[in-house]
Amino acid sequence: MNALLIPCRRLLAKREFVVLLVCNLMLGMAYSFVAPFYSMFGTIEVGMSNWVFGIFMTITTVCGIVISTALARWSDTRFTRRSILLLSCACGAAGYASYAFVRDTVWLTIIGSLALGISSISFAQLFAAAREELGRDGIPDSEAPLYMNIFRLLFSLAWTIGPAISAWVMVQASYRGIFLVCASLFGVLLVFVWLFIPSRSPPASNPATRTPLGKVLRRPDLLCYFLAIALTFVCITMGMSNLPLMILRTLGGHEKQIGIAYSVAPIFELPFMFYFGLLASRGHPGRLIRIGVIIAIAYYTLLFFVREPWHIYPLQILSAAMIAVISGIAITFFQSYIPDQPGTATNLYTTANRAGSTVGYLCFGTLSQVLGYRPVFLVCAALCGVAFLLLWLAREKHEQAAGAPA
Repeated sequence: MNALLIPCRRLLAKREFVVLLVCNLMLGMAYSFVAPFYSMFGTIEVGMSNWVFGIFMTITTVCGIVISTALARWSDTRFTRRSILLLSCACGAAGYASYAFVRDTVWLTIIGSLALGISSISFAQLFAAAREELGRDGIPDSEAPLYMNIFRLLFSLAWTIGPAISAWVMVQASYRGIFLVCASLFGVLLVFVWLFIPSRSPPASNPATRTPLGKVLRRPDLLCYFLAIALTFVCITMGMSNLPLMILRTLGGHEKQIGIAYSVAPIFELPFMFYFGLLASRGHPGRLIRIGVIIAIAYYTLLFFVREPWHIYPLQILSAAMIAVISGIAITFFQSYIPDQPGTATNLYTTANRAGSTVGYLCFGTLSQVLGYRPVFLVCAALCGVAFLLLWLAREKHEQAAGAPA
């Protein structure tokens, strides 16, 4: 119990930490309102085919990768992190408010590529700010995974209630309602950043202290981890796009059951994130990432066999364990490669996320059209198997030397 209370007390005792925790909660709530219903919005509300929806999400995600990579580098070298966060929050509010009213595919693509492309840097910037604040508070690097998982836990906490509330909002006010709520949450986040996050010089403003990004990216082990995380997010994206439509069109469910399915996992993510963060602080985070991918293989394989919407609910516990590792420990793992540039390092993780999402949306549109919704989950399980092989190839040298089991 002390292992939980001590870091929580330390975080809650300092205003800067509390502000970042609240910001994570609001950002998680904003995304939880729209993410589960994206595929339904594109295919049912706008009238895209599955393939066109895949192309649409691919274009907007690629633009987000390009824009966020530039902004992440600038947040470490040129501009304050506060200014980048203000820009991203303003664009998020404007972009999602526009989605509430626009139904033309071309204009949605432009808005998603520019406004939401800029807003996509918000997650990485908040976690980079959190990692910098841990350093300023004297928290050792070895304990960073535990503290960062607590930050990520607040993001997940929003998903315990967000999808269920958004399902209710959609029944009452359709897609316009959920996008307007999301835009409002970005507006509130903008106010919080403006009032409470201080303006500080970028950590690598001096060129002599910067770690060349090209040197880091040439490391074979990091490349394997990058590709494995990207492959895992291919599966997460396909699964998130596929699950609501399978509930509606294959299992004969309804929107409320979609909200319940997406609310179950975050409840279990909270204890999982603390537990895995505690294990990572004791060493071998790479081993935990491999375990997370094994759990993903089991999760997607079992989804193939469900026959009723309620069968999905207990399987979401496996999803919670997978997300606790892939979306928690992996962030700190990437930050350890470029410790002097947390914005760039965190964005490297989110770039793997977005690159995987890009391929995932494209694959979902093609595979669901050709194979149907249920077989998509078997493809996800196979891709996670490839990700595990990459992680095995990249396992840490000290683990190999010690003969530690995977």
